[in-house]
Order: sequence, then C-alpha cells, then structure tokens
Amino acid sequence: MTGRRRWSTEEILDTAAELLRTGDAESFSVRKLAAALGTDSSSLYRHFRNKTELLRAVADRILLSAMADHRPEGDWKQRVTALALRLREAFGEHPQLAAVWGRYASGGTGSRLVMEELLQALRASGLPDEEIPVRYHRIVILVAALISAEAGIGSITAEEYEQGLEHFRVAVLGADPERFPALAHFAREVRPLGADRRAAFVEILATHLAEIGTRLP
Repeated sequence: MTGRRRWSTEEILDTAAELLRTGDAESFSVRKLAAALGTDSSSLYRHFRNKTELLRAVADRILLSAMADHRPEGDWKQRVTALALRLREAFGEHPQLAAVWGRYASGGTGSRLVMEELLQALRASGLPDEEIPVRYHRIVILVAALISAEAGIGSITAEEYEQGLEHFRVAVLGADPERFPALAHFAREVRPLGADRRAAFVEILATHLAEIGTRLP
C-alpha cells in the first residue's frame, strides 16, 4: 500500500499563498490547505503548530522576495522610501497577505532583513541611537497601514471597483450644496480613495521622513 505523499515546507507555503491569493485570511484554514494538498491536517501540523504560525511564514516569504536583490542606494530618506516601495509592490501582488503581515508580523528571515535595512538607514541619518527604535516603530506602523489600506482596494474585482467609483461620483457630484457646501465646492477635484495610490503613498511617507529630518543634529 502506497503511503501519503510527504509535502515539503516550501510546497505547503506555495499552496497556502495561492489559496490566500484567491481567498482571504479569514476564510483560510489549515483544513482547506490540507484538502488542496490532498492530505490531512495532522500532517501539516508537523510543519506548523497552528494557523497563525503558518500565516506568518507565508507573509515572511513575501518579505524575502521583496528583499531578494535589494541593494541600499542613496541617502537615508531614499533608502527608507525604496524599502517601503519594495514592500508595497510585493504585497500589491498578494493583497490578501498584506493584512496578515500587518496583523501577525512574521519574525522570520524576511522580517529581519527589512528591520536591518530600516534600522541601518535611520542610523545613517545621524539620529541619536536612543531615538532610532521609536522612529523605526513609527515608520513600520505607517508603511504597514498604508499597504494594508491599499490591499483592501487591490483585492476587489474590476466590477466591484467600477461600482464603487459610480457610487463615489453620485455621492460627490450629487451632494446638496446647502447641506454639504465644501463637498459641492470641491466635487470635481476630490479623488476617490483608489486614485493615485502610489503618489499618495510616497507623499505621506515623505512628509513623515521630513519631520524626522527636522530632529537631526
């Protein structure tokens, strides 16, 4: 009698990433993953103790891929911005995993590579060592929040996006000028949440980095 196939950790993570790409973290389960692999849940628990540990491992693979060929260039602001954009692009291809990263972090090698580069960049800025951990934490929170916000939009279908855009136009252009005078005034200039996301990402991050710059010796 032929025994069940033994799946490698990498194969398990590949399948988990595909399930998350086409679904979401809330509905994802070890049971569904086992079914996709044609095995039982108990065999997967030999690799990962629980669902959270598995999700962290999948998210860490995204960080690893983002950092695979990264070479620090430019001054500290350019390094932080380049790092943030790498993470944005990586999770843009896997929007369902952005929320996983924001919620669970990872703690793996990918996470350590990101932490190292960000801390090195901040140290290169000239900030006193005692200020760097706090500034690091603020930047990570900002970047994770921006990426998660984008992921929420990136995970919807084209049809859902168009429906949302139409609702936005109706809500803005149809606003009663007496009740919503400011909205009516700026109606033709106000952009929907999904517009110019990269530009908004860079501008918000740049504003935060500029504020850090004012604290340099």
